[in-house]
Amino acid sequence: MGDAKTIPVVECWTDGACSGNPGPGGWAALLRIGEREREVSGGERLTTNNRMEMLAVLEGLRALRRPCRVLLHTDSRYVMDAFTKGWLVKWQRNGWRRADKQPVKNRELWEELVVECGRHEVEWTWVRGHAGTLDNERVDGLAVVERDRFASGG
Repeated sequence: MGDAKTIPVVECWTDGACSGNPGPGGWAALLRIGEREREVSGGERLTTNNRMEMLAVLEGLRALRRPCRVLLHTDSRYVMDAFTKGWLVKWQRNGWRRADKQPVKNRELWEELVVECGRHEVEWTWVRGHAGTLDNERVDGLAVVERDRFASGG
């Protein structure tokens, strides 16, 4: 038996919200290790829904102090598919251009996400948004609070 350290398993739920596209937006992540929970959230005054979905994942992962096995739940197919369907690899290989030769939007966030996902063992799970899944509804509510805070000048 050696002294191999076990890697912590973290459940992470993420969501973004935006009013208008672009418009005020919010993001939120819920991190859970066993019975311990931590919420992180924020927003921007003028943003897009995709940016908020990306920031929810990014900031959720950044909140972890050491490498973890992350069971990541998102209702954003866009963010999940970029990792699970190889889009990111293709974008990087093509100089951060999509198949239609247009530049990939939010490149700086994608680059940061690549770094953070590289720090952890991320297992992606898609969850249908607004379908009554308790933790998804919880992070949606937090993201909406942030969106509304930025909409009112916060």
